[in-house]
Amino acid sequence: MLADLKCYVALFFQHPDSSVAQKSPIITVKLSERIHLIFSVIFLLCFRASSGDMGSENLLSQSNKSVNLRLSNVSIYTAEVLEIEADDPKLHVLFVPGNPGVITFYKDFVQSLYEHLGGNASISAIGSAAQTKKNYDHGRLFSLDEQVEHKMDFIRQELQNTEVPIVLVGHSIGAYVALEMLKRSSEKVIYYIGLYPFLALIRPSVTQSIIGRVAASNIASTALSYIIASLGILPSKALRFLVSNSLGRSWSATAVEAACTHLSQYHVMRNVLFMTMTEFKQLTKTPDWAFMRENQSKIAFLFGVDDHWGPQELYEEHSPDDCLGSLIFKPHLVLTDLQASP
Repeated sequence: MLADLKCYVALFFQHPDSSVAQKSPIITVKLSERIHLIFSVIFLLCFRASSGDMGSENLLSQSNKSVNLRLSNVSIYTAEVLEIEADDPKLHVLFVPGNPGVITFYKDFVQSLYEHLGGNASISAIGSAAQTKKNYDHGRLFSLDEQVEHKMDFIRQELQNTEVPIVLVGHSIGAYVALEMLKRSSEKVIYYIGLYPFLALIRPSVTQSIIGRVAASNIASTALSYIIASLGILPSKALRFLVSNSLGRSWSATAVEAACTHLSQYHVMRNVLFMTMTEFKQLTKTPDWAFMRENQSKIAFLFGVDDHWGPQELYEEHSPDDCLGSLIFKPHLVLTDLQASP
């Protein structure tokens, strides 16, 4: 599988310096290309997870369907869901975002993933509870564990009658959430993919230390949420200009719009920081490597070399000397210039 992935990516990108790929165990990927590598990874993993039900010709077929955004009332709590339904799906991909869990950040991702899978997989991407454009849950704060349970309720409520296998895909802390879901899920969930997973705290990380201190302080979290929410009073064009020329310099227009419409809401930022606080408490525990080893046949991770949340060191600590190494797409592939959220 790793050899197939390496060959596929080499063909996909037409790497100009084949000698580098032959001599070095690391293939560097340009910033503009890294998202395509993610699609390539999921493309191949979903193909394997389907147990041969999807032929390569079908995977490469084209579809012109668009992503839909809707509200889902899961366990009486409201979440935003991006979805795109295949006419004749061979599997269902359920995507869990990082934090912020504003799902519209991932609209382009979901659309491109659907197209990469040739319209043969239905895709649902469920946002974090209470991180919605409107304050549907009246300021309620959701912990990491509650977000896990919220996603499990989504499977029970909306995917219970799905006739095709389910593949879980999680990004950053969403990889932790999806991994917990895998532990509790039925046989219907056949595969799990963690993209730049945030599974444990990195003690030497200055970035994590600063964010952790802010999130742990109720006063600091409240004040920061009010400050960011106050930007919402700016005219929409001014706010887009501000975001595009600060945090969102490399973002798509869709991501910039998501930041302007959601992160400028007090209830969203307050939930982002509250969830972060509970993440930092929960992730002081050692990841459940035993479970991952026992289920390695249906688990895979994609790490990045300079990711503050799922760094290369986490990979090196647990592979390749033990069987966990088979779960991780390294040393064949390492993303550089990675920018991930908690």
